[in-house]
Amino acid sequence: MDPHLRAVLILVPDRQLMVGLRNLACGSRQLRPFQGTSQFSARRMRMSIPKPMTPIAGVPHITAVSPPRPEIGIPDAIIFAMDLAGADLILNLGGVQAIAAMAQGLFGARPADILVGPGNSYVAEAKRMLFGKVGIDMLAGPTDSLVVADRTASAETVAWDLVSQAEHGGDSPVWLVSTDRVLAEAVLAQVSSLIESLPEPNASSARVAWKERAEVILCDNREEAATVADRYAPEHLHVQAEDLGWWLDRLSAYGSLFLGKETTVSFGDKTSGPNHVLPTSGAARYTGGLLVQKFIKTVTWQRCSEAAAHELALRTARISRVEGMEGHARAAEIRLKP
Repeated sequence: MDPHLRAVLILVPDRQLMVGLRNLACGSRQLRPFQGTSQFSARRMRMSIPKPMTPIAGVPHITAVSPPRPEIGIPDAIIFAMDLAGADLILNLGGVQAIAAMAQGLFGARPADILVGPGNSYVAEAKRMLFGKVGIDMLAGPTDSLVVADRTASAETVAWDLVSQAEHGGDSPVWLVSTDRVLAEAVLAQVSSLIESLPEPNASSARVAWKERAEVILCDNREEAATVADRYAPEHLHVQAEDLGWWLDRLSAYGSLFLGKETTVSFGDKTSGPNHVLPTSGAARYTGGLLVQKFIKTVTWQRCSEAAAHELALRTARISRVEGMEGHARAAEIRLKP
């Protein structure tokens, strides 16, 4: 390699070159809180980012949508949650229609800079098609949950934690990873009766999810259990085992982690947070959930003195010609003229 080119690539000018980063808020944030067979007022409040978070992000306008319920429109609890979360405009729309209205700025909404929130497969496809024209949070699939339990766990508690997540829908996987066969068998013995104790349509949803998508995995030790949990990368990961600090340090692939029998994914779904829009279908291997940072874009800027511009121009012209970019070289060299 040409030693002069090597020097150009390695050396950094220090003559009053100023560079920096800025965090800027997205201009218009549009929320599509999911409403299927249940009314998720809690999700709306936390997905919108609780009100103290809104000025932190600096988003100037928030539109929230929710599909109509027969004869009542949007239930009062959901409207209250949206208002509490800081929505500037609420539209009584759902599904693909809501996505289109927010993206295009219809019915008084501002055209969206970013669309966030879960939905069914049609909503996910609409967001995928719009990505690029607008930003999106993620392409979320059906919710999923994994419980890690050892011999110290309560079989009844574990069983209820699995059933409670299976009631989301027949396409919602639930997994139990255990280091104790006795516990695993006790859980299996209780799940069916717990499902049958639920009202409809919850029981039917949980029954299908348990029959078609549930798994119980036995491991020889906690390290193997942790490896399995990381491989599944669940949306919700609940550990009911000894030495919770070890699990917190060891586990690395999950949307949200629940440690100990005292907490439950239901807390996260309804009241405690800190997040309820989370990566599904193994996406927790490479991303986390929706946070205030999603509504902030980090941009760069630069400014330099004439002395720094001279040195940068020489280096840029040389590198540009090596890469065959003559126009770049000439744009740099014009800065060499007095």
